[in-house]
Formats: sequence, C-alpha cells, structure tokens
Amino acid sequence: MRVLVVEDDDNLRRQLREALEAGGYVVDEASDGEEGHFLGDTEPYDAVVLDVGLPVMDGISVLERWRRDQRKMPVIILTARDRWSDKVAGIDAGADDYVTKPFHIEEVLARVRAVIRRSAGHATSELECGPLRLDTRTSRVSVDGAPLKLTSHEYRLLDYLMHHQDSVVSRSELIEHLYDQDFDRDSNTIEVFVGRLRKKIGIDMIETIRGQGYRLRHE
Repeated sequence: MRVLVVEDDDNLRRQLREALEAGGYVVDEASDGEEGHFLGDTEPYDAVVLDVGLPVMDGISVLERWRRDQRKMPVIILTARDRWSDKVAGIDAGADDYVTKPFHIEEVLARVRAVIRRSAGHATSELECGPLRLDTRTSRVSVDGAPLKLTSHEYRLLDYLMHHQDSVVSRSELIEHLYDQDFDRDSNTIEVFVGRLRKKIGIDMIETIRGQGYRLRHE
C-alpha cells in the first residue's frame, strides 16, 4: 500500500514516514501544499495524510482541488487542537477522517489502516481469503493457522491482493501501489515476488489472468 504524507514540519513528517514504513507502507512525502497537490493529482495513493496548515497552498484547498478533479483516495487531515473549524472545513471538503495535533503516531497508523480497509470494503483489520489470514495491525500472515514469514516486498504484495481479493489487479497497478515514485520500477520484479508468494503459501490461490494481471481467489 502506498501513502502520501503532506506535512511542512520536517521532524513530524520524518516520524510519520518512518512509522508508516515500519508498518509496511510505501511512503512519498511533500513539505508544501503545491507539491502535495501535484503528487496526489498525478500518482495513485491508497491513502493520504494531509496537514491543514501548509505553506504555498493550504491543506483544505489541496483537498478541494483533488475532489473537484475526482481524486477519490482516502484522506486524513491533521488539524490543530483549537481549530475546530478546520475539522468542519476538512470534512466538508471531502476528508475521510481527521487527527488533532498533538497526537500519538499510533493513532495516525490506526486511522490509515481503517480508511484503507473501508475503501476496499473490509469491515475488520484481519483480512481473510480461504485459509489465508492477514492482520493489518500486526502485519502477521498465516495459512491454516501456521505463521508465514514474508519479506517486506512479499508482504506488501500480498496485502494489496488481500485488500482487492477476487478482483483482477494489473502488473502496472501493483507497481504503482507497491513502490514509491523514485523506485526503479520493473514489471518483472512483480512476477518474481508472485512466484515466491505462491511457493510460501503452498496453495494455488494467486491466479494469473493472461494479458491482464493477477487475482487472489478463494480455493
């Protein structure tokens, strides 16, 4: 899953990036509203963490432009404690959730997990597909109750497929959502990770749809 963090406070932006990366997300970041708007308008994100008080272009304006241009990714706004009006303006502009500063990083992570889960139509943090279980809170994966050890790339791939199970996901979509904007993207890499996942899962659940991509299906 790929997340955009738009925050002008360098220290807070770094903390958010590190925490999200530790949670298994790929993170792009921007320090002002103009750069953030451009990234959100041109790159596909599974969620955005957007500060309201940004330089160049404020967060509410960024969000309004995204929604006006039919950008539908989930957005969590960061607001100051005493600015209740920012919360109202953010929700009215199309925000999916908000977090009030100062906050615990874990709260932001929980809300990111929640908006991504809801946008994919899942009700709980534990995703299931046949014998496969993936807990988005702990990043633990199991098959028939047996723990499965995955690399960070393998986990991100399975996480995306689990969120979109029974749907065909193209190689280009996987590349766009699994790697940040600076990564040297190669579709052959996806094939390698899919092959590794199939071996580790031990059950033929990842189906190749010729000319289209992959689909994680129930047995």
